[in-house]
Amino acid sequence: MKSKTLFNCCMAVIIFTMGSSMQSIAAAHQKQFYQITVYHLKTKAQEERVDKFLSEAYVPAAHRLGIKTVGVFKSADIDTATDKKIYVFLAFQSLKQFSEVSRLLLKDKELATKGADYVNAAYNDAAFVRKENIILEAFTGMPTLKKPVFSNAKSERIYELRSYESASEKQHVNKVQMFNNEEVEIFDRIGSQAVFYGEVLAGSRMPNLMYLTTYSDKKSRDEHWKVFGADPKWKRVSALPEYQNNVSRNDTQFIVPTDYSDF
Repeated sequence: MKSKTLFNCCMAVIIFTMGSSMQSIAAAHQKQFYQITVYHLKTKAQEERVDKFLSEAYVPAAHRLGIKTVGVFKSADIDTATDKKIYVFLAFQSLKQFSEVSRLLLKDKELATKGADYVNAAYNDAAFVRKENIILEAFTGMPTLKKPVFSNAKSERIYELRSYESASEKQHVNKVQMFNNEEVEIFDRIGSQAVFYGEVLAGSRMPNLMYLTTYSDKKSRDEHWKVFGADPKWKRVSALPEYQNNVSRNDTQFIVPTDYSDF
């Protein structure tokens, strides 16, 4: 009888351990994947054409294919910039979904019809100067997208898209760990509403990570960064020897959501 009881206890421990391991594996696979498409434009006419395509054809098509949250943004200085930029952000549950949605969008008849002016643009009347895609995997510290919550109009908000390049893969991994272990918590605690943190898997700049924080306006953004810089935890962490020199280039872009963006 004792042997049977011992056996049952051992089996219970094994099942519990296996269950915990499976949950850990499942959690690891719950991280989302992101695509950031950047349209580089030269003229106001190109901006208007891409705007119309995205709002009337592309975003509705993505929604039909199960992508509930599509972010569309413009450079804060798009009216005066030489390189005018429109950013399109999509979140996927897996790389398989990314592949399937990308394929289906190319075959979507309603998209082709409503976006005909963009889709059928002549070679000498292109809709954009160039277009780039960036594929990212979410950090374990924030495995899924979070939509920011504001009470003011979208036109008043300012979002900050940061890109941190590293001099080597090892230093890049170190910076990602720094975010997962320290920085994500600080941003969350001080109220800088982060939409995502992602490790770049494919893009023109690598090794690299990107993240997007959001604010009700530029004044709020400046105030939050002042709080971040003075935070005791940040001061301690940023001075640790193991985290030195893990960023070789910081690119910061201020962007604003379009009226048809989902966040």
